[in-house]
Amino acid sequence: QVQLVESGGGLVQPGGSLRLSCAASGSSFTSNTGGWYRQAPGKQRELVASISRGSTINYADSVKGRFTISSDNAKNTVYLQMNSLKPEDTAVYYCYLLEYRISWGQGTQVTVSS
Repeated sequence: QVQLVESGGGLVQPGGSLRLSCAASGSSFTSNTGGWYRQAPGKQRELVASISRGSTINYADSVKGRFTISSDNAKNTVYLQMNSLKPEDTAVYYCYLLEYRISWGQGTQVTVSS
């Protein structure tokens, strides 16, 4: 059974930074695809960033140049470094891991507001 535990959300002012972490057990980010989705109130869940087999990386256009996804194979953890945050980045961020099926973290709230 795959478990994903997220941490690192919070309240930050526009222009600030946050780093999200997602630790996996029961499966591995190294040999699968994982990353982050987000869902803002009243909107559909959207892909933010993904990392496949620890190397192939994709970003949503809205976060390119501001967000960085990375992985630590020894810790089986994926990170999302978010810089230059904007109010429109406010959402619940969900970690995911895709093996035979998709598994989700519990979600962590990110609020960007002055």
